[in-house]
Amino acid sequence: MRHTKMLVGLVAVGVLATGCGSGDSSSESKPAHADARDAENAENAENDTKESPQAAMPVAITGPQSDVLTSSTDDKLKVRPEPPNTAPFTDRVEHKLREQVLSSVKVPGKTSADCPDGVTQKAGAVSTCNVTYEGAVVPYEVKISDSYKEGSFMTFYNTKPLKGLVVAKAVYQTLYKQYGPESGRSDASKLACQKLPAAKAVALQTDSGLRCQYWSKYAGQGKGGYETLSVKAGSYGPTLEQMR
Repeated sequence: MRHTKMLVGLVAVGVLATGCGSGDSSSESKPAHADARDAENAENAENDTKESPQAAMPVAITGPQSDVLTSSTDDKLKVRPEPPNTAPFTDRVEHKLREQVLSSVKVPGKTSADCPDGVTQKAGAVSTCNVTYEGAVVPYEVKISDSYKEGSFMTFYNTKPLKGLVVAKAVYQTLYKQYGPESGRSDASKLACQKLPAAKAVALQTDSGLRCQYWSKYAGQGKGGYETLSVKAGSYGPTLEQMR
């Protein structure tokens, strides 16, 4: 059977300048330029407080992730056994959806799929299926081609994920590839992430609330510090976006 393409507290520093009006003629009043210098020092201290580096996240990323495959067609991403052509149409769609999720994340894992009301095999019909990857559930729409004719030998259909998947190992791999030694970036080091769930279903291209970081020698007004990255689920894997 041929299938259509699938995509799967700010700390404020206060400075109180007090005058020397004690009546002691030997006391010297503070020059005006000293007040300006104190104000400048206070501002710099406040900025240093704002930009002081936060603590390192717990999961250090020191190398590539061996479980992340380079090709989405790797045999390790296939689901065996494959149902025969004589199997019910819904069973075959569920099988393909499992393989689609595996191909999109490129990390082997435990999957299952369920189309609770079956897949309606009629022109233009839209059915809902749920694919589970390592406990995270991604809903899908399955739409039969508008040109489908009842009794046709082949059934063409499109699938559309209604959520994206954030897979921990894929995020770690993306961080290493973009900011690690082989990325060509000499300003980045000390890569780390929060302890991420093995997999999490989130809205596509939306901040997942998960975070990674790297040490940048340009952060903290050139003194060095951590830059924080938000994690998003893209159509072809995780994306990392620097937070400002």
